[in-house]
Amino acid sequence: MSMQENIIGYRIKLLREKAKLSQAKLATALGDVKQPVLARYELGSIMPSYPVLVKIADYFDVSTDYLLGRTDNPEGKLYGQPKLENSDRMQDFIEMCFDPSTNAHAKLKETLKKMLEEQQK
Repeated sequence: MSMQENIIGYRIKLLREKAKLSQAKLATALGDVKQPVLARYELGSIMPSYPVLVKIADYFDVSTDYLLGRTDNPEGKLYGQPKLENSDRMQDFIEMCFDPSTNAHAKLKETLKKMLEEQQK
């Protein structure tokens, strides 16, 4: 089977591998998809249903047209939205806004710092 005949499976596998996910982890993240079924999508022996296709597109933030091979542009709903800048100024702002003497503020401050770090990956 050529890539064009199995564009959906090819693109699911490409996105999964790019995210460094195993089939089992992606299946768990999607919820109602089992790993053997995901493997069959990737092989092209079966096609995902519309709801599953939308879940995959949402998970990877790509359009369903990208998964279907109708475009090579993966842009999803959140694609290209500005990311928070992890700069010294942002770190200073976080330090200034939260009083570390309260437990809730300390947790919120740490959560914001982790979000900035993760977004940069």
